[in-house]
Amino acid sequence: MTVLILYATTEGQTRKIARRAATHLIAEGHSVELLPVGEAGDLSLDGFEKVLLLASVHAGHYQPAFIAYAKAHRDQLARRSTAFLSVSLSAASAEPEDREGLDDVIRRMITETGWAPERIEHVAGAFRWSEYDLLRNWAMRWIASQRDPSVRAGQDKEYTDWAALDRFLDAWVGEAVSVPSA
Repeated sequence: MTVLILYATTEGQTRKIARRAATHLIAEGHSVELLPVGEAGDLSLDGFEKVLLLASVHAGHYQPAFIAYAKAHRDQLARRSTAFLSVSLSAASAEPEDREGLDDVIRRMITETGWAPERIEHVAGAFRWSEYDLLRNWAMRWIASQRDPSVRAGQDKEYTDWAALDRFLDAWVGEAVSVPSA
């Protein structure tokens, strides 16, 4: 199977997840190309059987580069088997309002881009203190105090469930490639 993995990241956790996905799929015998969406340009999707896109949620929105890519390539994406990994701290939450918020972010993304992925998976992100600027550090301290009092400012904390990611990838690549009718 030939898989293209495209990602948008802010602090680096989504890149880490994308790299882990690539490593896992290669270990399973698949051919993988991994690129940040900003470097994908007009790359043709014709040589890929499946396309995995990843972006992270910040203040209720995905990265502009991801939105621009999905919007510009929605027709090509619609003709491929696609999956989308939405990375966020809210994905680690069991609170219903957090889940509803994630569903709202997905609905807005689909409306804005015109692209509806075949599969969507929410993946828990991380507190990446080592990557925050002063303003984000302040905001994330407040979020951490509300969500997980065990988080210590200055110490990165990861919530990504790597085994669940591997299971999702195995199930997704194991599905028959179906090219949606245009």
